[in-house]
Amino acid sequence: MDVQMNEADSLEALSGILERITENPYDLSLHAEHIRIARSTGLDEQVDSALEMFTAFWAAGEQVWLPLIQRKLETSNLEAPEDLRAILEVLARAEQDYLSIPILQKHLEFLVERYEHFAESDSKPDGLEELFSPEWMHETMAKVVSQGIGHLTKSHLLWDIQREWEFERLQNASGEERELLTALVEAMLLERLQQPHSSYEDTFQAYSSFTTNYKPHDEYESLLVQASKLRARSVKGYQLRESLETSLERSNFSLEGYAYYLAAERRRKTPDIFVLQTLYERAIAEADKRRFAGEANAEEALRSFWTGYVDFLRTQDVDPEQLLLIFRRGMRSVPASGELLARYMRFLERNMEAEEALSEVNTVYEKAQSIAPLQSDVEQLVAAVLARAGFEKRLIEAGKAGKQGLESLVQILMDGITKVRKASSSGDPRLRLEKYLSAVCLDVEDFQANAIIMWEDAAKHYKTSYLAWTSYIDVLIKQHMHDDARKVFRDIAMKNLDWPEAVWDAWLAFEQLYGSVEQIEDALDRVERAQTQVNARRAKEAEKAQLAAAQLVAETQATVMPISEAPVPSQSQAAAEPTAMDVDTAAGADSGSKRKAEDEGASESSKKARVEESPAKLKRDRENCTVFVAQLPSGVQEDELAALFKDCGTIREIKITQLPNSLVATVEFMERDSVPAALTKDKKRIRGHEIAVHLAWRSTLYVTNFPENADDTFIRTLFGKYGEIFDVRWPSKKFKSTRRFCYVQYTSPSSAEGALELNGTDIEEGRKLSVYISNPERKKERTDSDANEREVYIAGLSKLVTKEDLENLFKTYGTVKDVRMILDDKGKSKGFAFVEFENEQEARAALAANNHELKKRRMAVTLADSRVRPKNKAPGYREEVRNRSVRVRNLPPGTQEGLLQQALEKHAKIKRVEVFADVAEADVELENAAEAGKLLLRPDFVEFNGNTLQIVAENTTGPPTSRPIAPPSATSGFFVPRNAVSRPRAGLGSKQRGARATPTQAPSSSTNTPGSNASATSANNGGGGKGQDDFRKMLLGGK
Repeated sequence: MDVQMNEADSLEALSGILERITENPYDLSLHAEHIRIARSTGLDEQVDSALEMFTAFWAAGEQVWLPLIQRKLETSNLEAPEDLRAILEVLARAEQDYLSIPILQKHLEFLVERYEHFAESDSKPDGLEELFSPEWMHETMAKVVSQGIGHLTKSHLLWDIQREWEFERLQNASGEERELLTALVEAMLLERLQQPHSSYEDTFQAYSSFTTNYKPHDEYESLLVQASKLRARSVKGYQLRESLETSLERSNFSLEGYAYYLAAERRRKTPDIFVLQTLYERAIAEADKRRFAGEANAEEALRSFWTGYVDFLRTQDVDPEQLLLIFRRGMRSVPASGELLARYMRFLERNMEAEEALSEVNTVYEKAQSIAPLQSDVEQLVAAVLARAGFEKRLIEAGKAGKQGLESLVQILMDGITKVRKASSSGDPRLRLEKYLSAVCLDVEDFQANAIIMWEDAAKHYKTSYLAWTSYIDVLIKQHMHDDARKVFRDIAMKNLDWPEAVWDAWLAFEQLYGSVEQIEDALDRVERAQTQVNARRAKEAEKAQLAAAQLVAETQATVMPISEAPVPSQSQAAAEPTAMDVDTAAGADSGSKRKAEDEGASESSKKARVEESPAKLKRDRENCTVFVAQLPSGVQEDELAALFKDCGTIREIKITQLPNSLVATVEFMERDSVPAALTKDKKRIRGHEIAVHLAWRSTLYVTNFPENADDTFIRTLFGKYGEIFDVRWPSKKFKSTRRFCYVQYTSPSSAEGALELNGTDIEEGRKLSVYISNPERKKERTDSDANEREVYIAGLSKLVTKEDLENLFKTYGTVKDVRMILDDKGKSKGFAFVEFENEQEARAALAANNHELKKRRMAVTLADSRVRPKNKAPGYREEVRNRSVRVRNLPPGTQEGLLQQALEKHAKIKRVEVFADVAEADVELENAAEAGKLLLRPDFVEFNGNTLQIVAENTTGPPTSRPIAPPSATSGFFVPRNAVSRPRAGLGSKQRGARATPTQAPSSSTNTPGSNASATSANNGGGGKGQDDFRKMLLGGK
């Protein structure tokens, strides 16, 4: 809300904002502030000045132009030719920036009003000439209407004005003029019938009335039949898009909705330029409106729409003059878009003679140097510099650049590199300009030394970038400067680089090609020392992360459990029985006899100790303890939300998230009893803005039964039309590869309820989508908990039974999805297997095979527990898994295993993904070694959520310090198998448990002293089981 200011404050504020705009005229927020201050003064002249200044630097939407147009109409003499021409000029300028139906309507209404006024007065002011004549009106109105004629739902607002004016003109005509106008109106109606639009029935009715009044009666039927045939295609075209238009409206014309609509239109076999061109214009206008309102990410969406728009028109062979106008409009709209600027320069190069193109390219590129937002955005800056350098390079290759062409090209790239490093302290991690400049210099003998100097400077600037150092070394090697390359390798081997393994591998490969025996062995020794140092550092970092996590857990528990209630075990308990273990009663009953005497002699205290168990660890109940807060004002802080909800209960966590169209937050409480009080905060105000509070699960959908190839983009596109999506959560497939469901969370329950209409939708033949509100009270219904019921367990099999035998037997009961045979060290069946079916009914039908005889053995068939997996693996299994596995590094925070698997499946066949969040890495198991090689040998980088992934091979030989298969232990450098932390088997006696080294003892101390290690080994040996030493021998190939 604008507040009136006194005159002194107004002048001071205006002076300050004008000074800032002078320094940075392409800062949109400054112009918006200028307009706000001008309006607060209450002075129309100041408001007009602010609006005009905005239009001088930026393309403006109807929120700027409509006040200017209205002001122009109010202050102009509508009888004076000069004023009328000025109004028409303002209207034309407004229409050039963005598509606006209200502005076009205002233009048409102004034309009709002035035409009727002059017609009634029987005289026109001198100097108007052809203005407002019938012929000029017809041509001008047609031109105005054509700008919005492709708007499927609102074009009738424009066309109807033109139609009424033309019909009135026809009614008043006579003689030869009447015949001429009849043909003109008929052509206009028939053309409109062939254009898809929402009011096609009204248009057909108008044509019917026209035919009745102005065409021979005996032609009426034939003309209507012909018109019906003409309009059939356009009617079908609109009906095909009606659901998209409805969804777009229901999403409140969100940018995601427009993106989905555009993608759907672009996917059509033959995209309709009539529809798509206007759709892009609509999306661009909406994005600008949201950007002006300060919506986050609207600028990014606007750039994306513009680049998509010009790319589409280029593929449609649009007239270059028309495309040139669109490029110029685009550069006014998003002057900081390097991607659009790059396309503009290529367009100029493609459509102009070399000399003219050079002049135009230099002009637009030089102007870009003054646009601060562009110069501070690395990605946009790199795109612009590469396009300018590419233009110069092609001039040189064509012999049209002159004597200084190469020096000019080098200078463009050097200037670009300097600006990139100035724009961001991290610069360009991909070193695109450096690579381009290096390639240019290496092609010219006199400039090869420049490449070495440039890479040396880049390596010093990007001190921790393996890419900069390896690129520097590559140039040295290409110039046969092997001693210099070796010196650099030695200098950086121990440096803290972002990917040291790549440097080590490059060094060893270099020495194998160019080094002596001594140099090879020296490199091996140095690499081994570097590996030890790096792994030690990583282990220390992991230890710190684990310690921080433990402290967080301790703090959380301290807020829930009073200290007086915390259990304090006795010293005897701590020493003899450090790990609590439940014993199945069935296991104890196997002896078939009463309790033994020594058990009866146990002390009363020991009995009590066994009965009094430690309090169960409180399970975090996110779904029932979390509320979702939407419609937050921009810039709200956590402490403001904490203050709002502090009287509801103890807050565990507050997360604020900036979405493309809104700012939202989740507030998680320690107890679910706090939630009812939190829900009373709905419609409360923060910073004067009314907020919305609801249970998080009420805006969350459980979605399943979608196509197997559906990914995150598919789901977001399908559900994005119903409202703004907060998050899409995918399940991990590391334990079960057939899981196919996800959770879609909106920012409002109404969006989730609207999306329920997708439930039962045919996504593909024979598959209906399932969509439900994700009520935690019905959790079992919205997970893959029925996986156990779809799988049967077969025991008592003959060793001669094969996988094919089981498939042939069980396919008679239903579709067999998978058969898992458990094999011994000779590759023969160990006597049991698992068979998975498509659904529970088929699995239950397969129970009929119980007691069936197969190869002279009767087998037992029961429903399986899919969580049970065989502990024994076939010989060489672990090595085979390593051979087809890779390690992925540099994962972004919060990586979902399901999403990472989707991203990698675009490049290779993935079997399993396991993420280690504390070290930002993941183990990826592929279908076979060939698929692993395909992923490792990719020529380009794999991008995931803005991070460039580093993919390295799993080591099967070589130093164990080269890379661990799992996150390093906090206690030692040895790999601790995951089985070591599984529960002991039920039925073992307490004495055996006391002698055996328990899995929780290993990480209990921060260091691994010789004494403690010896003790652990002794305990293992004394217990009669295999200890850590045995496991180490197994890893090293011993028996």
